Amino acid sequence: MKFGLYGINTGPCSDPDVASRVAKAAEAAGFDSVWTAEHVVLPDPQAPPSPAPPQMKLLDPAVALSFLAAHTTRLLLATGIIILPQRNPVVLAKELASVDRLSKGRLVFGLGAGYLKPEFQALGVPFGDRGKRTDEYIEAIVALWTQDEPEYKGEYVAFGAIQAHPHPVQKPHPPIFVGGMSPSGLRRAARYGNGWYGFALDLDATRHALEGLRAAEQRFDRSAALGRLEITVTPAGAVDADVARAYQALGVDRLVLLNPGRNADDQLRFVEKAGRELVAALA
Repeated sequence: MKFGLYGINTGPCSDPDVASRVAKAAEAAGFDSVWTAEHVVLPDPQAPPSPAPPQMKLLDPAVALSFLAAHTTRLLLATGIIILPQRNPVVLAKELASVDRLSKGRLVFGLGAGYLKPEFQALGVPFGDRGKRTDEYIEAIVALWTQDEPEYKGEYVAFGAIQAHPHPVQKPHPPIFVGGMSPSGLRRAARYGNGWYGFALDLDATRHALEGLRAAEQRFDRSAALGRLEITVTPAGAVDADVARAYQALGVDRLVLLNPGRNADDQLRFVEKAGRELVAALA
């Protein structure tokens, strides 16, 4: 079982000194990765399904991970997740390739289609076609990262006769983790993902999602080139060693722990405790 740390760009970790201390502590404690959250904007006032108060501090994922690349040496640097249809895929491909270069090949590209309509409206992005956009944008980014002469022609993005260097360090490209539990999210993970990421899931929800993923892999003829679909989950509720082993028994490869600390000291205590009671215990 591998362990990651969620929210390295949010709350207390929106402060650079706290973020660097927490990331270094996570690396020293044996965590394999740190994960960012993303909302470009949040609805004000907060209303369902918005997950956070409008004043929540969220650094841009690519900027935060580039900063942390300079303060760590081993940790994987994961976007968990980027809301892909809200982004220009050509610009995002450059930003994330830059993170992978600056970190010497430590980027994990986690993505999702999003679900907050007010956020899409603020960005001027249609909400109804976000799934189709997400699929095209994945394909376009992979083309920019891997093709000698990048070319893509879709409904929402098209390019040719261009170059976008440098390419990422990782070959053929940084691992792509698709988030979401909807049927389209599971299909997208089976079709495009090196991994799948589920957020705030208990054991029953995780079991249900994994059943859906297995069915999607069979239905959509998953390419062997993608390798085995790696499963990452942020658990709902408290996690001890027994709970972690229960997730592991379901087939989960990595738990990304939500750090509840409200300040730097709380965050560091959580990392030290989890490192001792979970990371070391399940190594």
